[in-house]
Amino acid sequence: MKKLLSHFLILIFICITQFAFSQPNGLHLGELAPDFTAINQDSTQINLHEMLKSGSVVLFFYRGEWCPYCNKQLKMFEDSLSFITQKGAKVIAISPEKHENIIKTIKKTNASYSVVSDENTSIMNAYKVNFELDSITKIKYKGYGIDLNDKNGSNGYNLPVPAVYIINKEGRITYRYFDTDYKKRASVQEIISHL
Repeated sequence: MKKLLSHFLILIFICITQFAFSQPNGLHLGELAPDFTAINQDSTQINLHEMLKSGSVVLFFYRGEWCPYCNKQLKMFEDSLSFITQKGAKVIAISPEKHENIIKTIKKTNASYSVVSDENTSIMNAYKVNFELDSITKIKYKGYGIDLNDKNGSNGYNLPVPAVYIINKEGRITYRYFDTDYKKRASVQEIISHL
């Protein structure tokens, strides 16, 4: 009996450890932000390091136009954009959704800052925010009429933790908001206070 219990506890430990290591943990304060080049909603190529030459960048990740929490966040950034730009910063939003769904996001939120599709999840992976939905949540989303294979194309059921980073002109992360609960988001006031 003790041997069986011992094997059971070891199995539980292995499962918990694998789960913990498979979860995204994001980049941390002081780390160098990975450079990237992407196409925004206006079909303009943007490059992070080029944008940093003129000031800080507020970089945030969102799940898609189907997410009401994301739409609210994008709208809040748009409504407060002048306060961010007065601090000499620019905003970039990144999503796994296809370009045509980014256009839907723009229509819903009136976002005028750069919004980019992360093709092949390369940016989400570089910033360590990417994860794939588990099978139970995939079924639940499909029941809600949300087919992420349709929304995200080849990115499928990969989503980002809705993290926010402030990156200074030297390319270092000076602010990080990282919460795996997609219902919790950094306030724009808090972000502005760190610029």
